[in-house]
Amino acid sequence: MSHVTRILEAIGQGDAQAADQLLPLVYEELRRLAASNRARETTGQTLQPTALVHEAWMKLAGKEDRKWNDRTHFFAAAAEAMRRILVDNARRKQTQRHGGGQQRVELEDIGLPVTSDDHVLAVNEALEKFATLEPQKAELVKLRYFVGLTTEQAAEVLGISLATAKRHWAYARAWLYEEIKV
Repeated sequence: MSHVTRILEAIGQGDAQAADQLLPLVYEELRRLAASNRARETTGQTLQPTALVHEAWMKLAGKEDRKWNDRTHFFAAAAEAMRRILVDNARRKQTQRHGGGQQRVELEDIGLPVTSDDHVLAVNEALEKFATLEPQKAELVKLRYFVGLTTEQAAEVLGISLATAKRHWAYARAWLYEEIKV
């Protein structure tokens, strides 16, 4: 009988410390399973192998009635937990709230270059409309686009954190892009 099987039996008999001994023994194998699973997936997946293993472990260790017959049974349960996590994650990403049906566009690809007077006027007109909805974000755009400040400099001028400025900038660029492209 393997060491893992003995620990699994102890867990089944209610030994609370046995679960703490199990994770270090099976972690690398679970991680390898998750990594091979993730390698077969398309690019752009947000759930990394380590996160998948941790979520699966939480599901496995969190069950009060956990009882595994042997190593094979445990890994079958771990594989099922990972499958359910991946399916739930895929379903969540398909919902409208999480951008389901939308195509990802990198913000760097949505430049707002000053290319012509017409473009400057279009940006300004959209920016005036945006300012009635989001004044602080519009001010950030003015500082970044028209003045040429960096995100850090604009954040300092507005008295907001860098993280907030980055979020505002991403939102403003996307909003303006949608407004101008129409």
